[in-house]
Amino acid sequence: MSAELFNLNGKVALVTGGYKGLGLAMATGLGNAGAIVILNGRNEQSVNGAVSELKGQGINAHSAIFDVTDYEALNGKISDLIQQHGQIDILINNAGIIQRSPLADMPVSDFRNIVETDLTAPFAVAQAVVADMRKRGSGKIINICSMMSELGRDGVGAYAAAKGGLKMLTRNMATEWARDGIQVNAIGPGYFATDITAPIRVDGHPFNEFIINRTPSGRWGDPSELQGAAVFLSAKASDFVNGQVLYVDGGILATIGKPANEI
Repeated sequence: MSAELFNLNGKVALVTGGYKGLGLAMATGLGNAGAIVILNGRNEQSVNGAVSELKGQGINAHSAIFDVTDYEALNGKISDLIQQHGQIDILINNAGIIQRSPLADMPVSDFRNIVETDLTAPFAVAQAVVADMRKRGSGKIINICSMMSELGRDGVGAYAAAKGGLKMLTRNMATEWARDGIQVNAIGPGYFATDITAPIRVDGHPFNEFIINRTPSGRWGDPSELQGAAVFLSAKASDFVNGQVLYVDGGILATIGKPANEI
């Protein structure tokens, strides 16, 4: 198999919410595969800090400070990036939020805010990027879904609704744009060891025990384990892969689980 199938040399990748956590891990993977990576976020200091971190690793990294839900400014921000870098070959729609609340108690405004960020914004960013991709006849768009695109869980109904919608948006983007030479796919991360999950990953915490027992791999994922999926879906290797959700979850969605006292 030729290494060229996974070579991203010279490709320009925009990763929304790419300055921390899983977004930064995926951006690092793309950068190590040769891509020029643009990290997006709202906080200039945080984004520039992540850019400096990647540059220290020898990665060609740049910042893009804007809010993905500021739709009035979005087209101008994307146009500026295309003018600056020549084009955007890869878009990873990673920016997202979660708010845990029972649906019966959740204000409509909070529900709407989650859907705006996790579903409407990926549509708006992709729409802003895809016009230039269609002109060139090539491009890769990767939406970051979730296991909640497939499953329900108490307290995350709004997030699950948005991520389930993002799965179907991915399929419809692929349906409409595949003939333009554009592949639109998604990654569905499982439970990963990040700064956000650190408080619940301690020994003895009920949720930590639940995840370890529920995951066939018997552990939390390391963010670096998303890099292979991100590179594959960004590279020539996936040129005939379209409308798919690649779940990187240690096998959770493959099984009903096991009893706690399994023999």
